[in-house]
Amino acid sequence: MTELNRLANEKSPYLLQHAGNPVDWYPWGEEAFEKAAREDKPILLSIGYSTCHWCHVMEHESFEDPEVARLMNEAFVSIKVDREERPDIDAIYMTVCQILSKGGCGWPLNIVMTPDRKPFFAATYIPREARFGRAGMVDLVPKIKEIWDTQRDEVVRSAESITAAMRKAADEPAGAGGAPGMSALTTGYNQLLERFDEINGGFGTAPKFPTPHNLVFLLRYWKRTGDEEALHMAEKTLTEMRLGGIYDHAGFGFHRYSTDAGWLLPHFEKMLYDQALLVMAYTEAYLATGKEDYEKTAREIIEYVLRDMTSPEGGFYSAEDADSEGVEGKFYVWTTEELEAVLGKEDGGLIARLYNALPGGNYSEEASGESSGGNILYLRAPLDELAASFGGDAGAVLERVERARRKLFEAREGRIHPHKDDKILTDWNGLMIAALSKAASAFGEPPYADAAKKAADFILAAMRGEDGRLLHRYRTGEAGITAHADDYAFLIWGLLELYEASFDAEYLRTAIALQKDMNEHYLDEERGGYYFTANDAEEMIIRHKEVYDGAVPSANSAALLNLLRIGRITGDASYEETAENLGKAFSAAVEQAPSAYTQLLSGLDFAVGPSYEIVISGERGGEDTERMLEALRGLYVPNKIVLLREPGPGIRDIAPFTKEQDMIGGKAAAYVCMNYECEMPVTEPEKIRGLLSKQIIRER
Repeated sequence: MTELNRLANEKSPYLLQHAGNPVDWYPWGEEAFEKAAREDKPILLSIGYSTCHWCHVMEHESFEDPEVARLMNEAFVSIKVDREERPDIDAIYMTVCQILSKGGCGWPLNIVMTPDRKPFFAATYIPREARFGRAGMVDLVPKIKEIWDTQRDEVVRSAESITAAMRKAADEPAGAGGAPGMSALTTGYNQLLERFDEINGGFGTAPKFPTPHNLVFLLRYWKRTGDEEALHMAEKTLTEMRLGGIYDHAGFGFHRYSTDAGWLLPHFEKMLYDQALLVMAYTEAYLATGKEDYEKTAREIIEYVLRDMTSPEGGFYSAEDADSEGVEGKFYVWTTEELEAVLGKEDGGLIARLYNALPGGNYSEEASGESSGGNILYLRAPLDELAASFGGDAGAVLERVERARRKLFEAREGRIHPHKDDKILTDWNGLMIAALSKAASAFGEPPYADAAKKAADFILAAMRGEDGRLLHRYRTGEAGITAHADDYAFLIWGLLELYEASFDAEYLRTAIALQKDMNEHYLDEERGGYYFTANDAEEMIIRHKEVYDGAVPSANSAALLNLLRIGRITGDASYEETAENLGKAFSAAVEQAPSAYTQLLSGLDFAVGPSYEIVISGERGGEDTERMLEALRGLYVPNKIVLLREPGPGIRDIAPFTKEQDMIGGKAAAYVCMNYECEMPVTEPEKIRGLLSKQIIRER
């Protein structure tokens, strides 16, 4: 029986994966730091996550190897960290990698540091033995030990220098003057235009990431300016991604990213945050264009999440692995023989033709370049176009394809599934709550709002401490880890969207209360913006702020729009002042490269205006009230807040300006204000469209 190390007592699926390693792993904590100081050893900090392919590879090659483990145990005190549990630690030491490494940085991330946590070496994947110029663990570990033992002064000076540089960068204000405005929106658009791949959609070359917040910004920029190229870039990317192998055509949902420029060969892991952000992008595209393909894609992603990524309590799991049976993508690919075995010769041939499956496989192994023999299902055009090209009854072809898809999905369910990371994270759940709420409103689908409510209720009940403040992670009945700014920003976002889907004022009250908590514990009152960690969290070598919108938007970018919306809802100008100070805090960085901050640009788009405050005064569930709300739901008006003012106390304590906005003649009435100017109320739903069409168009 394998002897377990200290990680066996942890909750993280990633740490538990390493619990049987012969490496004497410690979780992050004082026990490890005290041991390192006592034994005068450097610390090897290894950071990854449970669905990380190269993390698995390094574990099997090195951390499971007795000789490598012996060398590590002699030279280091070794600490394992799950970056999804502790993004605060990951962000700090990823910055170290970016400072020290000439190549790219990613995961696994391996840092060597002094016992007082000051780094002096960084690397990503390290094989057991050296190959192709990449150092191997069996040579590298003794070399680092020798340097530590014989060149200590130089090592300490280097570590002090790196730490000082990080502290200086963290302390320097990133702002210069006023908050960014219209010019940042225009520059951001032009930068995306320069990088746009006209053939495949997306931006830049391989690898290609979905980055849905780029697309949401482009849709809003098109709404503002009428620039058809902005709409084209968003639509082209959404369409090509949906056709490509990055989309799971049998079971739905998106894989993490494409290793090629054409969206064919994915890195097969599936992340909850990608599903949430993509649902929002496809939903907004549907509202902007009315195209059913976008609605269909959003619904399919939601089907995947509710089927495979939802806990019995209602929270959403974090991720599914790329690997099964030790092979990346094995669960998802098909040979032509397998297609025929499941579907029969005729339908197997149809699916092979439509989805480009070949007898020898339709893609090559990324590392070797050799044909894999397997097929990734992908399309060259939308299914309805392909079905029409067959001649005859296109509808009948589509029905055959859907029956075949279901058979393939059912057959695939019998395979060995990839590992599921079943921890529940507050921040990623906030994004999924927002996505479900947006889709519920756009598609008139109350079950989506019900799923969002169940998740929100679970998080608010199970993932708060005794003081009422949020916690970051829940797994196997236990919540823990002090929340980060992302947890607050994304959950507030989700609750604001959930209010507009359900008009349950308690979600709005909770969002405002959480924003007050966030301001109290994370806000930099002097320079603006939010720190990633709370003012009473564990002390790290730096306290940093995130604003870059990478795979997931930053807390500051999400908070900008949250603050603006809450300010408009409550009429409390202090929220908008905090939002403006946030913009000022990061103005220099944003003005230099605004396309790196597209979620923040969506917030700026709201701030620049036009934006609307819409109050529907009426009985909840009343026929005339529902007709008013229905008129709103089909419109693409992203820069708005919507309140339901029911008879009685309702939301008047939250939004005092609604006090006098009553029903008219016993009928539901809509009160619409734009840029702080209010129109006369209307009682006919069709008139809402006219009021909301008074869009200010600004020249680029």
